Amino acid sequence: MIDHLSLGVSDLSKSKEFYSKALAPLGYQVKIEMDHGICYGASDGGDLWILKSEPTKIHVAFGTTKQEIVDAFYQAAINAGGRDNGAPGLRPNYHENYYAAFVIDPDGYNIEAVCHQEY
Repeated sequence: MIDHLSLGVSDLSKSKEFYSKALAPLGYQVKIEMDHGICYGASDGGDLWILKSEPTKIHVAFGTTKQEIVDAFYQAAINAGGRDNGAPGLRPNYHENYYAAFVIDPDGYNIEAVCHQEY
C-alpha cells in the first residue's frame, strides 16, 4: 500500500490551483498547507504532496470506482488548465474494463484517473 506520493512543482500557487480543481471530483482536498508544499488527501487515504522543487518525470494514476468520476476529473483538469493526453474512454489494451483519462499538468506530469469496474 502506498502511504503518500510527492511531486516537485515549479510554481506552487499555479499547481495548487490546478490540483485543487482537478482532484475535487476524486474526493481530494487540501489537508495541510505549508510554505514549501501542500498535501491533498481523500477520505479513503492516499495522500498526494506537491512540493516547491525541480519537477521530474513521473506518472500518477488516481483510482476511482465510477466512470463518471473519471469523466468529471478529466473535465475539471482541462478547465483548470491541463492539456489533453487521452480523453475518457476504455483502454482495452490494458484490460477490458480499464476506463481512464489522461491530462498533462502545468509541469508536464501525466496525471490519470482510472476506473477498473466492470460495466
